[in-house]
Amino acid sequence: MSSFQLDAWLRLGSQRAETALQQHLDLASVVPQRLHEAMIYAATGGGKRIRPLLVFAASELGSVERNSDFDSAVDSAAAAIEMIHAYSLVHDDLPCMDDDDLRRGRPTVHKAFDEATALLVGDALQTRAFEVLSQARCSADSRLAMIELLAKASGSRGMAGGQAIDLDHVAKKMDLSQLEQMHAMKTGALLICAVELGGIAANLPKIAMENLRSYAQAIGLAFQVVDDILDATADSTTLGKTAGKDAANDKPTYVTLMGLDYAQKLAKELQVKASASLDYFGLQGEALRGLASLVVDRKK
Repeated sequence: MSSFQLDAWLRLGSQRAETALQQHLDLASVVPQRLHEAMIYAATGGGKRIRPLLVFAASELGSVERNSDFDSAVDSAAAAIEMIHAYSLVHDDLPCMDDDDLRRGRPTVHKAFDEATALLVGDALQTRAFEVLSQARCSADSRLAMIELLAKASGSRGMAGGQAIDLDHVAKKMDLSQLEQMHAMKTGALLICAVELGGIAANLPKIAMENLRSYAQAIGLAFQVVDDILDATADSTTLGKTAGKDAANDKPTYVTLMGLDYAQKLAKELQVKASASLDYFGLQGEALRGLASLVVDRKK
């Protein structure tokens, strides 16, 4: 029987993610002070930290020697992918995109500062992420592989492309396969990237990486399905962001396209699929299995 304690692991992992972000962000006292203050506001203002937690969990697989350089490289990967995620949220909230005033229970960056600063925050967090990876304490081959992965997951064939499709389909019809493709790019790409970054750090073999990708594809889709469910069923106070915006903006979602019951059933099926992909890792996969449950069972 496993003695793994998810709550304790999550607590330590979340603290580690916060520390990694703080170590890799410039202080607000560094010129330009207002921009650095806004970057800190955007990146460290709470959040589930799912992506860095996935990096940590995947890095624990295999038998690579754990030492200070290994831990530092993993922390760099975790900080980098969370910076990319934070930048995407800042830009997503801008008036020219989803136009939202609330994120993580606080005013969005363009409301707390201004639109120009918010735009620059996203730009600077994105470039800082790749700077951090370029300095990771691992082999040159691993650094290059990490940089390539994050760039692909963030760009036109990944997160940014998914957002473009999302914006292009406001008040337009979309079938289920199109919806799945959009979210595989917009949400799934970075989640897959997170486990792959951890897998690279752990020097996992090809078959292990394939199982990781299968796991991440399932939870990436599950994450978005649950987001759609929560947007339709939860309130803004619980979510920490404006509830009901998808319906208000006439956006296609799993709930609007297929119904609430279908979406809830699909989320559970994806959790089972994700868990099955971890059988290869045995008890080493408990943290990843717990994160799959966290993604599906979350309330915000």
